[in-house]
Amino acid sequence: MSDQAAEGDIWTIRRVIAWAADDLKKRGMPSPRLDVELLLGQVLKVNRIGLVIDAERPLSKEELGSYRALHTRRRGGEPVSYLLGVREFYGRNFKVDKRVLIPRPDTETLVEVALEQTKAISLSARVLDLCTGSGCVAITIARERPTMRVIGADISPGALVVARENAIRLGAAMIGIVQSDLFAAFEAGRDRFDLITANPPYIADEEIPTLAVDIHKFEPRLALSGGADGLDLVKRILADAPKFLAPGGVLAMEIGAGQSPEVMALFAEAGFGNVAARKDYGGHERVVWGVAG
Repeated sequence: MSDQAAEGDIWTIRRVIAWAADDLKKRGMPSPRLDVELLLGQVLKVNRIGLVIDAERPLSKEELGSYRALHTRRRGGEPVSYLLGVREFYGRNFKVDKRVLIPRPDTETLVEVALEQTKAISLSARVLDLCTGSGCVAITIARERPTMRVIGADISPGALVVARENAIRLGAAMIGIVQSDLFAAFEAGRDRFDLITANPPYIADEEIPTLAVDIHKFEPRLALSGGADGLDLVKRILADAPKFLAPGGVLAMEIGAGQSPEVMALFAEAGFGNVAARKDYGGHERVVWGVAG
């Protein structure tokens, strides 16, 4: 599929997938064939089954050119989700680009905890989602529990643009999206929530360069950097959250693998009761929550 291919060279879907997957595999990509099928499907506007059915169909020069452009960017490590412009989360397709962290399946654990902990008050609960990014947590909660009043907050203006677009696209137009450095835009004593969720940056700064290239090179550092020990934002949220929670309100936070014991101790020190942790799909304790006094 190189630019030097002969004029009469025929590149079928099958041939493109085989060549491109091998090329990405040689470059150390973890899921080369899946990446190629998703990107080629985007170009041809078919799903992966369609690629199998039409495996012998030749690609036009324009289709080859469009795919080659995406493949070159993937070669350089750019995440597939940014190339596609969407990422599925909790059964919905969220728009994503370089302004926001790509939603991960692990974060669905935070949504599950949030929904479980507010089930008894689902008709009237007030929810604040900090570090909302693409809005995946806030919007999912708003869609799963339409009677809840949900606000998503983030310090990044670019992230808020993406979150607002997602809210409209996914039918959560009534959700509030506000710019705020954690609780800065809210007033203690006046603004009280039954649930506060957060997926704050929790990667230790020295670990960021060791992450996969598609993370440390392309995803926003603001959404990754948790300071020297990865817990800077976690500690800030714990320090202020009690002032913004209603009695019996719940604070639930996503954390990094291995951070659970220290974070649970921090919750207890901050006065939270019934502190617990929930494992993600990979078996790591990914979410810690507690109940305000």
